[in-house]
Amino acid sequence: MAVGKSELATILAEKTGQSHRQSLGFINAFIDAVGEKLAEKEKVQLTGFGVFEVRERKSRLARNMRTGETITVPATVVPVFKAGKALKERVK
Repeated sequence: MAVGKSELATILAEKTGQSHRQSLGFINAFIDAVGEKLAEKEKVQLTGFGVFEVRERKSRLARNMRTGETITVPATVVPVFKAGKALKERVK
């Protein structure tokens, strides 16, 4: 079961003593800030949590499963998250 943004805001509100609305605002601001930095191709590193970064995927050949036709998948930039050591240990 996944925890959504609203449920996460409720948890943060309980832990910080802020209102649900303030916590939701913080989450939205965090997502916007990380997105902006990734769009600028900058790395966002949160010690103990992990690293958000962008990676470039090269163009490649793939096969259309229905027709068997070979197609070219264009190069693209994708966001990536790598969990930090403390987060990995906590999940174990």
